[in-house]
Amino acid sequence: MKLQDILEIKGRRVHTIRPEATLADVVETLVRHNCGSLVVCDGEQMVGIITERDILRACATQGDGLHDCRVRDHMTPNPITARPESDVEDIMGLLTENRIRHLPITQQDQLIGIISIGDVVKAQHDALSLENHFLKSYIHG
Repeated sequence: MKLQDILEIKGRRVHTIRPEATLADVVETLVRHNCGSLVVCDGEQMVGIITERDILRACATQGDGLHDCRVRDHMTPNPITARPESDVEDIMGLLTENRIRHLPITQQDQLIGIISIGDVVKAQHDALSLENHFLKSYIHG
């Protein structure tokens, strides 16, 4: 299975935010879209990613000043990315090895989607369930 297979099922919508936005804006956007990360874009150019974990770190160090903190100061610049033709098995290792939960997908340096560790686990679970079904049908068949 390839990442493009996951993107075809879940869609290619990516929620973004500007580097000048505040962390309060990030929290509001994450809650509104029920997601765990936002890709940081300066115009059309992806410059980073900001996640729930980044917000927690900022809260621990900045206290209640989320309205005064800028995304550019708390984002992960130049995030790890993957290509749509990458194998899901390889991506599982990449996510685990780098302890990341959200992975922007790019093609020819253009952002085309994002996947989460949950998307990968669901895809693997669905594939294994289907294989299990066919094996049981074959055995009982």
